Amino acid sequence: MISHALTIVRNELDRHLATFGGNSPHADLGNIAEVAAGQAANGQSREKVLLSVVNIQEERTLRNVPTYVRDETTMRVRYENPPTFLNLAVLVAATHTVYADALRALSRALLFFQFRNVFTNGNVDPQSLTDGAPVNDLDRLVEFKLIFNLSSPSLEEVNDMWGMLGGKQFPFALYSMRMLELKFQATQRGAGVITEIVSGVGQKAPVS
Repeated sequence: MISHALTIVRNELDRHLATFGGNSPHADLGNIAEVAAGQAANGQSREKVLLSVVNIQEERTLRNVPTYVRDETTMRVRYENPPTFLNLAVLVAATHTVYADALRALSRALLFFQFRNVFTNGNVDPQSLTDGAPVNDLDRLVEFKLIFNLSSPSLEEVNDMWGMLGGKQFPFALYSMRMLELKFQATQRGAGVITEIVSGVGQKAPVS
């Protein structure tokens, strides 16, 4: 599901960058650490805006949700573990060999996330949902709401991050992608719904 979420965003970003002209693709998913270390095979990720996940955290404020779902049609209750909501730190880096081109591409990506910071299954292009999507349906998102917020790490945090990623820094922006819901579609158990409570029921007095 993480792969599908970022693939959708990549497709939307690539479509935006294509409006400025040039050859496609303009955006891609990849491990920025391999590019920073010069290990990208055949320059696969160069001359593109690269999206990389550099951290994953749980959204703890949404941990306490009900463990059951009530179906009014069948009048039954499904018991299942609540979904896990994730916040992903997504690094948006321009890997172009010409520095001016990298700054230009990064600026265009920043403009994209400025006017499109919320992605749902209803506001993205239908083709973005299918291009590069996982083959297995269990790995795909059905309904989603992805919120992108620009982060502002300190110089020390930037130094630590790029040191961890290989030491070679590219023009970049760091975003927090919030509210990715992970949920395996499997019901653990079910039960009927209590529809009526009868009070005043007592035992019949014994016959003397």
